[in-house]
Parts: sequence; C-alpha cells; structure tokens
Amino acid sequence: MIRFLPTIALMAMTTTATAETFSADVWADNWFEMRINGVQVAQDSVPITTERSFNAESFTFEAERPFTIGLIAKDFKENDTGLEYIGSGRQQMGDGGVIVQIMDEAGAVAAVSDNTWQCYVIHTAPLDKSCESASNPVAGEGACGFDAEDEPADWDSAAFDASDWPAADVYSANDVRPKDGYDRVDWVDDAQLIWGPDLEQSNTVLCRLTVQ
Repeated sequence: MIRFLPTIALMAMTTTATAETFSADVWADNWFEMRINGVQVAQDSVPITTERSFNAESFTFEAERPFTIGLIAKDFKENDTGLEYIGSGRQQMGDGGVIVQIMDEAGAVAAVSDNTWQCYVIHTAPLDKSCESASNPVAGEGACGFDAEDEPADWDSAAFDASDWPAADVYSANDVRPKDGYDRVDWVDDAQLIWGPDLEQSNTVLCRLTVQ
C-alpha cells in the first residue's frame, strides 16, 4: 500500500499584496505635492512662486493597501513675513486651502480630505496679524515674527509616529473661496477643504492619512 503524507509546506497558501491603480483630484491654494509612502506621485504644475495660482490637478498612481498619503500644501508668500504684494496697496496675508479625493479602480471612494487627516504646520507667519498693515514689514521684526521649521524626518512614511499631530481643520467653501479649477472637478459630498488652524497665518502645512 502506498501512503501519501501531507506536506504542510506545499499545501500552505500565501497571500501576496496586489498593487491597485488609484485616481486622484487635488485643488490647492496655492501649491501642493503628494507622496505615497514617502515617494512623490504628483506635484502642482504651477510653481509656488506664481501669484494667484489656483488650479486642480488630476492624476493616477499605484499603491498597495494600506498606504500612507503625505501631502505638502503651501500658500504663496513673498518672504517669511507671510505677506504678499508687499509695498503695494494690496499688501496682505494670503489664505490657503486644499481638497483631495482618491478613487479606486472600481470608482469607489478610497480617501477624501476631512478631519480624519492629521495636519502639522511648519511655517506660521505673521505671528501678529497687524504686520499686514506695516509700512515696512520685515520678517522677524516687530509684529512680523514667524515660526519656521524643516519637515520632520520620514513624516510621510507609514512608520512615522504622528500621534501628537492635530486633526486637520475643516473649512467651508465660503471660508476658502476656491476658484480657477475647483469647479471643474466633481467633488464627492464627503470631500472637504482642509488646512492648518488659521487660513491666513498657516503657510506651509504637512497633512497625512493612512488608507486601509
């Protein structure tokens, strides 16, 4: 009699993660860069040095779930005062805002910008809003103080501990007044405009979310 003995190693099934193709829409005032697990997948096509650059970008990327989104969003500023149009009659603080939606291959929503994201501000200016009306605003002097720091190492990776990062602040369209490209995207109802704690003083914001 021939006896067949089960070979556990051959019978075991292994599960391999499969990359999916996702489509994304992002509108930013004024500029953004998106990374997936620390690798750039998109960047605003209009440079941050361009005044009044409001536009939406649509793109695709491949990723295996879970993956971590790292989004850098910047408002235009001429220098560390946080102001724009310095020395003109339009001298003012700018205001930011960004909205994101990501769909899977079946067209289902994989992620949207909302208060489940965590956002950390690395450039805040001016610290005193009266800087906006200064006749000679100088970064770091008087009302025109600022706080600035480098991006934390590996902040856009899945392993980064963001437990002390605050939730994204959510704003209405009336608050942000989005334009130039925003209306060309069919935003899903749950997608919200997000930013740091102050639309005018928060100039560079790092936002992250892990998509399961």
